[in-house]
Amino acid sequence: MSKLIVKNINLIDGSGADVEGNVTVVIEDGRFTKIGSTADIEDGEVIDGQGKYMLPGMIDTHVHLSTEFKPLADRVATPFSYHFYEAVQYAERTINAGVTTVRDALGSSLGFKQAINDGIIKGPRMQVSINALSITGGHGDGYNYSGIDLGLVRPYEGMPDGIADGVEEVRKKTRELLRAGADVIKVMATGGVSSPTDHPQFTQYSMDELKVIVEEAQFRNGVKVMAHAQGLEGIKNCVEAGIHSIEHGIYLDDEVIEQMIEKGTYLVPTLLAPVSVIEFADELGISAVGLKKSQEVMEEHKASFKKAYDAGVKIAMGTDAGVFKHGTNLRELELMVESGATPMDAIVISTKNAAECMEIEDLGLVKENYIADFILTDKNPLEDIGILKNNDEIKVVAKDGKILKNLL
Repeated sequence: MSKLIVKNINLIDGSGADVEGNVTVVIEDGRFTKIGSTADIEDGEVIDGQGKYMLPGMIDTHVHLSTEFKPLADRVATPFSYHFYEAVQYAERTINAGVTTVRDALGSSLGFKQAINDGIIKGPRMQVSINALSITGGHGDGYNYSGIDLGLVRPYEGMPDGIADGVEEVRKKTRELLRAGADVIKVMATGGVSSPTDHPQFTQYSMDELKVIVEEAQFRNGVKVMAHAQGLEGIKNCVEAGIHSIEHGIYLDDEVIEQMIEKGTYLVPTLLAPVSVIEFADELGISAVGLKKSQEVMEEHKASFKKAYDAGVKIAMGTDAGVFKHGTNLRELELMVESGATPMDAIVISTKNAAECMEIEDLGLVKENYIADFILTDKNPLEDIGILKNNDEIKVVAKDGKILKNLL
């Protein structure tokens, strides 16, 4: 039986409770087994936390861990298989940022998840959607007016194509994604910022199509559906259809917010996505159209987050990492605070709430019998939430009780 003892830490446990000082945390076989005073030292490997702050491992419920935007010339010149090796770096960067669990919203296969689980690759715990369902000409369709397809994901064994139109096509395609190992089904319910031939306000799948996706995923397989949904009408359709989480949610109104509260629908805001697209447009190879749309939506996006937060919608942290650079995920907490959340709520949204959104019952808290994912920081993030965006401030990262990063 392996035992790790982390003593002399200030604990922010993810529940929203006040900071607890002078704490010792005992970890056995990957789980927190005892949380008490520093005086209660037991036999085992001991780490002196030196008064640092312990938080649960952060959880990003919207990433694309197998891809990252880059200029078109680089994409065209890169061999297909090279992307798999790049993804190994993306996974390690995500861990080094303090993110120990992710929900991959398109692009990662079951094999990538299994390689991390088996310790072949160092990376976060994953739930995968495999690919995303999209109508022809929708947000998941990379076909450009030139006739060239520049989609982020190319089909291969274990990565079905996501384009499907009509009730029976989406039923079959949902089944194909489940067969490929999807833990969650992703659907493009509206247009988007980065897609070449649509707009965030455009509504895509019909109510009948959305309902059959939910039926196939949830009612037959116990799998939830997450929806890229930016425009208001598309968001309303998703909520009514019983979709579990609204990704982005740029254009919310009071009516749909009330419906989300009533149905328990999660909002995964990804405030970082348009901000990063604007700031790093040249480096990421963002098109002029994508840049313009990001600029159009940014203020509406922040306002919608604040309305949902103030009303009490369930919110889980998500970033859209992959649209921008992996490893910069925790800037999302700073943006949530700038948009109206308290620092403590931003932490709860990124730990406890995110674990609940992913339906992992024993994750997201530093609590006895929970999975022992945690990070240590020198400074108190409640006093300056912005420290979390700096990877050098994340001194220790542990997943399942195993130290994966140690800068002590």
